[in-house]
Amino acid sequence: MEIEEAKKLWTDRIQMINETESLPLFECFGRVMAEDIYSEINVPSFPKSAMDGYAVRSSEIVGASKDNPVVLTVTEEIDAGDVPGYKHQSAASGTWTYPEKSAVRIMTGGMIPEDFDSVVKQEDTDYGEKMVSIYKAIPAFMNYCPVGENFAKGALLVKKSTLINRGIIGNLASAGIGNVKVLRKVRAAIINTGSELIDTGEELSPGKIYSSIGAMLKCSVEKAVAETVMLEICPDEKEKIIQVLKKAFEISDIVITSGGVSVGKKDLIPEIINELGGETIFRKVNIQPGTPTMGCIVNGRPLLALSGNPYAALVNFDIYYFEALAKLTGCDGLAPKEGVAVIQSDYKKENYHRRFLRAKESFGKVEIEKDNKASVISNMAECNCYVDVPAGKTYSAGDVVNIIRMPET
Repeated sequence: MEIEEAKKLWTDRIQMINETESLPLFECFGRVMAEDIYSEINVPSFPKSAMDGYAVRSSEIVGASKDNPVVLTVTEEIDAGDVPGYKHQSAASGTWTYPEKSAVRIMTGGMIPEDFDSVVKQEDTDYGEKMVSIYKAIPAFMNYCPVGENFAKGALLVKKSTLINRGIIGNLASAGIGNVKVLRKVRAAIINTGSELIDTGEELSPGKIYSSIGAMLKCSVEKAVAETVMLEICPDEKEKIIQVLKKAFEISDIVITSGGVSVGKKDLIPEIINELGGETIFRKVNIQPGTPTMGCIVNGRPLLALSGNPYAALVNFDIYYFEALAKLTGCDGLAPKEGVAVIQSDYKKENYHRRFLRAKESFGKVEIEKDNKASVISNMAECNCYVDVPAGKTYSAGDVVNIIRMPET
């Protein structure tokens, strides 16, 4: 089975979470929107200056230049946050207006009075306080931010199921929105199986190793709209694993295991899944490393059973977990990001399976790490993508390759 088919079969069985919570705006970064939000105001709600300078009528400064300045009367100064205060009743119209041949000294962000249609930046004047000489003619609405320039009343600011980034936070803040309804966090349970595993901080005894997989998976889970509700190290004991898995399915939306998926004497996960009444959706997909990886549904919950080799576990986690997360949240933006890059050195090894190689991509160029053993993670700190190599395919320097970006990038 190919990866794409395996992902679709598995994610088609995953149900979206519907529970929501209302949070203060500044706590919503990186969460998934639970509703559409429209602006109730124009932003800005008044015409404002884009420059420090003088608000003018563009029709009154036609032909202005350094040699032939137009001189205007300065009626007042408006700083950001001020409301225009000058009033003069026109005899002709009976309305309040500014005199002809007048200007307003104005600062960036200041409210432009309705009588004026442009702002001359102060560098194009003599900085006059009572009278100002204008040295440059400008068209209407130059350096002028109109009402609703950012967005208008009724504009859709963010759609449901969108991942909230800093730009969205900025727009919502601009619209005065203080609380936002978001999807609750996805609850993930991580179970690392293996009698050889111990926690960091414990004394290392012969035959034991520290569990690096659990640490990496927990960080990856909590980077994107999820929380870890269980992180366990479980020995290769059938009843113990069953007990821990039952608890995991009660408290989580998705369960991730590592180890115990191959064909060895202590590879108990396939047998346990069957005993729990689970359904195996995929196993032994065309991928290296991590061919034994399993995608299952148990008690209506998705389970991703990974290899016990650290790199094999991590690459398959990245391939499958974020697709599941996108389905759980309804947010397509959480799915793995694919792209292309130009390989910088030859890769001449012909692999029996489709292979994912750790690599480093920068400005469209990618370098494959020399050591891609499934058990090695010492070089992962410098990598930011995987190169997707079809079975039997080789590359020469300069070839274009497909890449999948790691979630940290």
